[in-house]
Amino acid sequence: MVRIFRRCVPLAAIFLAVTTVSARAVDEIQVYNAEIAKVGQWTFQLHMNYAFAGRKEPDFPGGLIPNHALNGTGEWAYGITDWWEAGFYTPFAVDQDGTPYYNAIKLRQLFVTPNAEKRELFYGVNFELSYAMPQFSDTKWNMEIRPIIGFRKGDYELIVNPIVDIGFGQNGEAIFAPAARFARKLSETLSVGVEYYSELGPLQSFLPFNEQQHNIYGVVDFKVGRFDVNAGIGYGLTPGSDRLMGKIIIGTDLTEGETSKPMQGPKSFRKADNLVSGLPRP
Repeated sequence: MVRIFRRCVPLAAIFLAVTTVSARAVDEIQVYNAEIAKVGQWTFQLHMNYAFAGRKEPDFPGGLIPNHALNGTGEWAYGITDWWEAGFYTPFAVDQDGTPYYNAIKLRQLFVTPNAEKRELFYGVNFELSYAMPQFSDTKWNMEIRPIIGFRKGDYELIVNPIVDIGFGQNGEAIFAPAARFARKLSETLSVGVEYYSELGPLQSFLPFNEQQHNIYGVVDFKVGRFDVNAGIGYGLTPGSDRLMGKIIIGTDLTEGETSKPMQGPKSFRKADNLVSGLPRP
């Protein structure tokens, strides 16, 4: 793992050096907790979020208007080793007029500490590469670098994802968008928490505070049969934020995987004793 992170750090530095994410539609509102699928296991998550009261202007010319827009993605993931998970996304959106849009594809590689759900201190890093349609981003090619740092003690956990979104090309920028989660397990099938998502602006020059995005979500995690659910309501704290948002993520295991490993589910939704993202793709 140490060798992998040593290789990832200079790679991230190269990407930051050659670029100058641009504003884009968000299909995955999730805090990653470093838990991955078992070796040989396929998992699936459906991410959806809706702006009940959102920004009424697009983030860039020709972009989707956030207000009353539904954004989402399907996410398929596969456990390669006990520290490496690969996945891909199929993002989509429906605008305020009911017009559907498809946003090509995203690919990701997630590297973590093995058995993160059993550790007090856990960490990892996720890389996503995406090709975006013009309604979703003002750059065709984008990359997300998402470090994962978490601490768990008893029924409580605190996780931070200091995300950098990178857009390649003429309109590309490197945007700092940190996210965090604090949660408590109330029972074997229920946990509650607070999640925080932000977009501060380009790394070289943050936006004025009123133009930044700062959103706080009250969230609940629970199980329905074989499905793990994360649902939340978010409130925007600044004029540059969507004022009222709703989100839901539904995840399940598609295959059993390696039975010698402890059972795990998708990133934010594990078996009941591991409840307590997204925080997700993404």
